[in-house]
Formats: sequence, structure tokens, C-alpha cells
Amino acid sequence: MKKKAVVILTAIAMSLAVITGCGAGAQGNSEADSAAVENETVENTDSIDDAEDADAVSETEDGNGVSEAEDADNNSDEAEGGAEAANVSNEADNADSVTVRIGSLKGPTSMGLVYLMDQADKGETANNYEFTMTAAADELLPAMISGDLDIILVPANVASVLYNKTEGGVSVIDINTLGVLYMVSGDDTIQNMEDLKGKTVYLTGKGTTPDYVLQYLLKENGLAESDVTLEYKSEATEVAAVLAEAPESIGVLPQPFVTAACAQNENLSVVMDLTEQWDAVQEIAATTQDGVKSRLVTGVTVVRNGFLDEHKDAVDKFLEEHSASAAFANEHVEEAAELVAAAGIIEKAPIAVKAMPECNITYIDGVDMKFALEGYLSVLSAQDAASVGGGLPGEDFYYINE
Repeated sequence: MKKKAVVILTAIAMSLAVITGCGAGAQGNSEADSAAVENETVENTDSIDDAEDADAVSETEDGNGVSEAEDADNNSDEAEGGAEAANVSNEADNADSVTVRIGSLKGPTSMGLVYLMDQADKGETANNYEFTMTAAADELLPAMISGDLDIILVPANVASVLYNKTEGGVSVIDINTLGVLYMVSGDDTIQNMEDLKGKTVYLTGKGTTPDYVLQYLLKENGLAESDVTLEYKSEATEVAAVLAEAPESIGVLPQPFVTAACAQNENLSVVMDLTEQWDAVQEIAATTQDGVKSRLVTGVTVVRNGFLDEHKDAVDKFLEEHSASAAFANEHVEEAAELVAAAGIIEKAPIAVKAMPECNITYIDGVDMKFALEGYLSVLSAQDAASVGGGLPGEDFYYINE
């Protein structure tokens, strides 16, 4: 098994296209008051609290004769016995409950999990949970393959690569974040993709998702490769440094780097939201009967099929709780920002408050998930099949709970 895992991981490492914004690059600059990326593991091994004993003892006044008092005592004993039986049942349920081991990245994907983490820490969740956060997706993959993690939140294309390399050993169960990429500059003449002609754009890693997305958008807007110079940097921190030195430059950054960069330099602003640009030009590669378009998908949630087969109910409960957690992040931003800062995802809560609404934290499952992700992966595959692991996943990749 270890030898097979090494072979799989080696193949993944060669074809992995890690998306900036949910991995190390997105969280690596403490100077930018964004997420401090350390190889830190956050674990929660608290079990669900046992139900408190009910106080079933009732007091009676002996004002109506001995027989009534005895009846009252009997009722009290029955109530107490019922409460004790209920407690035994709850304890048995907790003893039998499944512990779900979840891995996520220090970025937007984990922002949508912080409420669930907090609830689990308080013992207020249906499942027992253990959480692990890492700086990069390739830190989660070995644990998933070895069976040490049951569910992981990773870039969409990484999920496809993992599916192909494990020969269908994983399934995607939801979309947790949509596009987090933005074009940032101090040049306010840049308003659309056509305005980039003759310009230089700084972005992270050739052959990564930001690269594929930008090249797709340029092509769909009628621009040839020679029309725009793409200057690649290894990390988002380097792109941010270029913009800090020369605000007239143009850079593609993920959240929360966008918020941090603009907060540090008043000359910088968002000139284009790449998610909006995607929606404007995306042809309907795959639709439901209602005409739902594919989306610019950033992060997805993946389960080991071995775990899914054995614990389907636990996976379905997780989906319910993940949905509620994502909703909390969007509807209670200030409270969620405190949890984000406490988890070490972003250093300061005020920065998190500004960044979170732009991180496109979401929860999409079922048929809508399938068509949104399928269309997105089709676009990546058309540009470079290696970006999705050599080919598009099969129908069994998409978990649709019925």
C-alpha cells in the first residue's frame, strides 16, 4: 500500500496545478496582514457532549392523604427512571457516532468551515470532527490516499487529478468557493480585457489555475498570446510586492491578498473581477434543463469513497453542517471574522471582515454542483489535459445525494 501511495503521489506532484488563493501562495505574507502560513495543524478531538441529566424529581405535599403522596412518589420515580434511560441512550449514540477527519487549506475554503469548527469544539454538531489545516494541497493528499483523512477541501482541478490518479477513489460532494481572483492596478484605464493589449500582467505560476483562467479570458475576448505579456511569479507575495513598488503595474491576485494590498496602498484598486469576466464570456459548456451555466470554481470538497461507502449518513450530516457553516460566514461576517482570526487563517479580524465578502464562500451541491464543476473542468482540460489529471472525471465523480 505504501509503495502504491508513493507512486500515486509522485504522479500527482508532476501534474498538480495548485490554485493560488487557496494554497501557500495565497496565505504567505504576514506583512500584508493576511493569512500567516505556517505548517500548523489545528485539531479538534472533542466528542459531542453527553446530554445533561434531567431533573425529574418532583416534590409533593402530603395534604390529600397517604395514597396521593405515594402516587406522586411513584410518578417521580418513573420520571427519573425515564431520564436515566434517555441519558444511557444518548451516551450510546455518542459512543457509536463517527469521527470525520477533515483537511482544509489556510484560505477561503477554511473560512467557510470556521463556524463548524467552533460548533464542533462546543460539542454542538451531529458528527464528531477532527480538523487539520495546512498551507498547501499537496500536504493533504498523502493523508487522503493513506486513509488518515476522510474529507478534504482542495482546488477544483486538484480534485480531478486525485480522482484520476486513484482510479476513481474519491468523489466531489460540494463546491465551497467560487472565483477568488481579481485584477489589481493603479491604472484606472484598465476596465476590460481588451484594455490589456500591449500591457504586462503579473501573476503566479505558469500552468496554474490563475494562468489557465486568464489565458482563457484573453482568448475569449479576441486577444492573441502575443498581445499581452504574462510575467510569472512563484508566489502571490511577489506579485503584491511588484504592485507595491510600481502601482501602475497590473497584477492578478487572490483574496485575501487583494484586500491587504489595497489597504496598504491607496493607489491600488480592483480593476476587474475575473469571476465577472468569466461569467460574461463563458459559453454554456454544460447546462441543466434550466440553463445553469458552468462557473469559475475555486474550491471543492472531496470524500474518500471507502469512507462514503461505510458512513454515508455521516457524510450527509457533514454536508448539512457545512452548508450552515458557509451561510454563517456570509451572513454573520464580523462574528465569522473573529473565528477566522482565531484560527490563524488571517492575522487580524478587521482584514478578514473586508476580505471575506470578496472570497465567494459558497455551498453548492447536487446537480448544480455537477454542471458548474463539469463545465469549469472542461475549460481547463481543453487548454491542458494535464491540469485535470489527463482527462475529465467520470459520472461517478459527482456525489448527488438522493
